[in-house]
Amino acid sequence: MADVAETRKFIEIEVLRYRPEQDSEPFLQIFEVPFTDDMSVLQGLQYIKDYLDGSLSFRWSCRMAICGSCGMMIDGKPRLSCKTFLRDFHPGRVRVEALAHFPIERDLVIVMDDFIDKLESIKPYIIAKEPRTLEQGEYLQTPAERDVYEQFSSCINCLLCYAACPQYGLNPEFVGPGIMALLHRYNVDSRDGGAAQRMDVVNAEEGVFNCTAVGYCSEVCPKHVDPANAVNQNKTLSAKDYFLRFVTPKGGAR
Repeated sequence: MADVAETRKFIEIEVLRYRPEQDSEPFLQIFEVPFTDDMSVLQGLQYIKDYLDGSLSFRWSCRMAICGSCGMMIDGKPRLSCKTFLRDFHPGRVRVEALAHFPIERDLVIVMDDFIDKLESIKPYIIAKEPRTLEQGEYLQTPAERDVYEQFSSCINCLLCYAACPQYGLNPEFVGPGIMALLHRYNVDSRDGGAAQRMDVVNAEEGVFNCTAVGYCSEVCPKHVDPANAVNQNKTLSAKDYFLRFVTPKGGAR
C-alpha cells in the first residue's frame, strides 16, 4: 500500500504581499500547499496563515458565499475565494491578488472607504412613502411587488463588480455597478418614497452615464444580481427624470 504522504497532492499558490511598514511596493510570494479536491482557495490561504506564514492578511467570515468579504483576484478574475476550488488550477500554479481598482491596505486586504462613502450616499434603507404608526401595522407588499426588486436585493457587497469594471478603474469617482444595483433595489420597492432623493446620485456627472456598457460586472457577480441591468434601467429612468423636469415642478423618476 502506497504511503499516504506520497499520494498527497500539492499546489503552488502565488500570493500578492504588501506590508506597508516594510515593503515599498507589492510583490509576489509562492507557497506550496497540500490540498484535497474539496479545498477552496480560501482554505489554501488559511493553510498558509496557519502553518507557513502567520503574517499573511486577508478578509473572510462565513466561508459560504454569503458575507462577500473574501473577494480577490484569482488568476486575474474577480472571484470569491471561498467559492473557488484549488482543484480547478492543479497541476498549475494559482495566483491570488487583492481586488483590482482599490488601494491595498495590507496583502490581500483592500481599502473600502470609497465604496462605503458611496453606499451611504444612496440612503440604503427604505424611506417610508407613507409613515405609519405602530397601531396602523406593518407595510404590506404583494409577492408581485417583491419580485420587482428581489434580484437586486441579493447583493452581498463583495465588490467583485467594481474590480471587473474598467470604467471604475479609470475613474474612481464613478458611482459604480454595485451601488447602482442597491440604489435600484430601494427605488423600485413599493414601500419606498425616497427615489427622488437618490436620483441626484443617478443623474450626477459620475452617475449612470459614466457606464460604458461592458457588462463584465454582471458576469462576475456570484449572486446573479445583474448590476449591468440595474445601470441600464437607471439610464432610462435618468432620461425620464430629466424630461419630467420640464413638465412638472419637481420632476421625478417614478
